[in-house]
Amino acid sequence: MDRMNLFKMAQRIKIHETSPHRKSIFELTDELNRGAVALIPTDSQYALVCDYKNKKGIERIRQIRQLGKKDHLTVMCHNLEHVSTFAALSDHNFKLIKDLIPGTFTFILPATREVPRLLTHPRKRTVGIRVPDYPICLDLIRELGRPLVVTSAKLPGVEHGEPSGNDRELYLSRFENIADIIVDHQGDLRGGQTSIIDLTGEMPLIEREGLGMETLRAAFVFQSPH
Repeated sequence: MDRMNLFKMAQRIKIHETSPHRKSIFELTDELNRGAVALIPTDSQYALVCDYKNKKGIERIRQIRQLGKKDHLTVMCHNLEHVSTFAALSDHNFKLIKDLIPGTFTFILPATREVPRLLTHPRKRTVGIRVPDYPICLDLIRELGRPLVVTSAKLPGVEHGEPSGNDRELYLSRFENIADIIVDHQGDLRGGQTSIIDLTGEMPLIEREGLGMETLRAAFVFQSPH
């Protein structure tokens, strides 16, 4: 964790979750360009994010979440064309992802050379990819012009360090001395997880059942080769 950040309270930015004000998105983008780590809401739950080229930010996020090198961080993109820049897509995977995005799904895919090694599995050279169905995230990525690195915002072993219950303020306050920016969407906390689908083999493999499972199972049936 950045030692300087321990003595600095996070800046709060209020953003409407369905119609984000452009000025707030610009402000948040400027901070990410300066190397900030932000706490933002998504269509599943709150996430810790930074610019995908921010090596120090990525290291801070790993330290905050106590993640090892083999734990995937996710590259959050804004559309399918963006995804294809950072992940190698077979024809079948392309069609499947096209049917599922935007949404609460994380796809494990072979990484392209555009993905920093800090974000890939050290042995498999794979990367987690996600396209959210959430205006704050999509507007932010478009304005930044680059994907975000994201992981769910949880503080291991800390009371109220996970987005459970409806006490948004108590949860957000846990990150005041950890993140640089806290986005308050002034809505209910979401505690759901994305569904994780490994697309590196011949057939899709569900690694974690989360939000959107009914949609996911329907897409698998529709896309399964005969």
